[in-house]
Amino acid sequence: MQNLFSSTVVVGAGAVGSFYGAMLARAGRPVTLIARDAHVAAIQGRGLLLDMAGQRHTVDVQATSSLEPLRSADLVLVCVKSTDTASIAAQIAPLLRPDALVLSLQNGVENAATLAGHLAACVIPTVVYVATGMAGPGHVSHHGRGELVIGPRTAAQAQDPALMQRLQAVVAHFAPAQIGVSISSQVMEALWQKLLINCAYNAISALTQQPYGVMAQQPGLQAFQQAIVNEVLAVAQAEGLTLDGQAMWAATAQVAVSMATQRSSTAQDLARGKPTEIDHLNGFVARRGAELGVATPMNQALWALVKLAERSSSPA
Repeated sequence: MQNLFSSTVVVGAGAVGSFYGAMLARAGRPVTLIARDAHVAAIQGRGLLLDMAGQRHTVDVQATSSLEPLRSADLVLVCVKSTDTASIAAQIAPLLRPDALVLSLQNGVENAATLAGHLAACVIPTVVYVATGMAGPGHVSHHGRGELVIGPRTAAQAQDPALMQRLQAVVAHFAPAQIGVSISSQVMEALWQKLLINCAYNAISALTQQPYGVMAQQPGLQAFQQAIVNEVLAVAQAEGLTLDGQAMWAATAQVAVSMATQRSSTAQDLARGKPTEIDHLNGFVARRGAELGVATPMNQALWALVKLAERSSSPA
């Protein structure tokens, strides 16, 4: 398939966005990263360092802290934290071409709808399965996986053949970058599955500052994680979604194998004294559970503990 995208822009290029931007740039795709000043300065000075599979790569990629490149972008990857979604959507709305395609590469299940509420461009939910971290400004470490799942956000989008053709073009766009992209008509269910896994790992990794492989070796922890997973499944069922509990637990347990050295993004944020996305992970489950009459004491406790840890790690 002919490449339909001439300009890819990554908004909020931290660890995840920089990884995908780097992979696309290595494959010869025109990419611009929009990131914080220190990250941009390091990339402009020496290129983007990418540690992957035991090797260090220096990637030549455009980087800026300005939103201006969005004016010519036809593919936009939104990678900001969930807490910043509404704010960034309002900022980029006047700049985006109406025919641009926007992929929400974010944790949580609400971001695509939030973006769509502000943007004239088409927004596509994207499930991200990758383990990455920032080793410093201009320096990204890859710890495993990298595949993406995309799909229509609404029933109307699913019935739009032109949009489905554009999603096929996304698959082709990422293929030379060795990033597997699959299209799913149940992408929202897949986002809930990812939320479930995040709820089982992120807060615990953050509070203990341990990677997933170490967590899996701790006696009693899997029973705790299973209780967390069961609460998320109950809330999902109350939302009208049907998730296979046995399959979900198997996928959750596998993460400790496929991403053994990964500390959660929540752990990385907490270690740096930055706000986390916990309100959109365990906090979201607790909030929706309360609204739907589903008890979620495990998720409520993890949310409260991470919020308390945020206060403790914030600069005085």
